[in-house]
Amino acid sequence: MEAKQWTVQIYITEEGDDTSARAILSTRDRTHLVGAGHARRNPADEPVPEIGDELAAARALTDLANRLLTVASEDIAQFTGPTSW
Repeated sequence: MEAKQWTVQIYITEEGDDTSARAILSTRDRTHLVGAGHARRNPADEPVPEIGDELAAARALTDLANRLLTVASEDIAQFTGPTSW
C-alpha cells in the first residue's frame, strides 16, 4: 500500500492588533490550496497573547477545509453530476 503525504503550512503575521494566517495545502501532484483567517486582539487577551494566533490559524484551516470540499465536490461532479453538501 502506498502512503501519501500532504503538507499544510501555516504562516502567521501580526500588525498592531490584527493577526492574519494563511494555511497552504501542498500535495504530491503539486496541488496548492490556500485558506485565510484573521483575528483582532481584544485588550482582555493580553495575558494570553497566542489567542490571536490560535483564532487566525483555526479560521485559516476552516477556510482551507471549505475550499478542499469545494474542489472535491467539483471533481465528483465531473463524473457523477452535481452533488449537494
